[in-house]
Amino acid sequence: MGNLLCCVKVDQSTVAIRERFGKFDDVLQPGCHCLPWFLGSQIAGRLTLRLQQLDVKCETKTKDNVFVNVVASIQYRALSDKASDAFYKLSNTRNQIQAYVFDVIRASVPKLNLDDAFEQKNDIARAVEDELEKAMSNYGFEIVQTLIVDIEPDGRVKQAMNEINAALRLRMAANEKAEAEKILQIKRAEGRDSVLGFSVNVPGTTAKDVMDMVLVTQYFDTMKEIGAASKSSAVFIPHGPGAVHDVATQIRNGLLQASVNQ
Repeated sequence: MGNLLCCVKVDQSTVAIRERFGKFDDVLQPGCHCLPWFLGSQIAGRLTLRLQQLDVKCETKTKDNVFVNVVASIQYRALSDKASDAFYKLSNTRNQIQAYVFDVIRASVPKLNLDDAFEQKNDIARAVEDELEKAMSNYGFEIVQTLIVDIEPDGRVKQAMNEINAALRLRMAANEKAEAEKILQIKRAEGRDSVLGFSVNVPGTTAKDVMDMVLVTQYFDTMKEIGAASKSSAVFIPHGPGAVHDVATQIRNGLLQASVNQ
């Protein structure tokens, strides 16, 4: 019906290429347009202006001779003011973009070791985007964004990397455990030296007397903290010389029982 009335509709985010007697005539924007077919006018094709995405997987080799698959994601779109270039100059846009991506990745990654390639993903993506921007602008396309979404080494290399990483973490854990045990032994030795030093400086005291004094001191500190707490409830604790001795005995017995259970 539209052809009979010499009218044509162009959808949103799309442009139509109008030719007259086989020669480019105009770019039709979204809307309704007159198309006098009897004067040689026709629609040669349509071009979307929507953002498009192309994922490119490229196999290459790093500087340390590891084969990797680099996956790049390219977001691009045709420019409305260069629609004729985008329509006529390229027969297969996606293949053209893929060729440029292959060229840049295979020129950049072989200069880097595998670890450096992972660290410099953004630099590789920027190099790909710069090259694509310069090349594709001549064909009427804009490169919106380029991402290196994955660098995947060969399966055997990946397994070896995981094993190296696991061994490194186990070694670090063993070192930390040894250091903790070392500190514990030092603290125990310092505690024994303190008890022995007190026994020597105070004639007539034994190691047991020193430990009783430590336990009693902790007992009084605990009572002080309970009394100082603003929201604590009343606590009734037997108090007196005999009670203190009983508390020390109970604490010592509890510690001895805990050691036996371990």
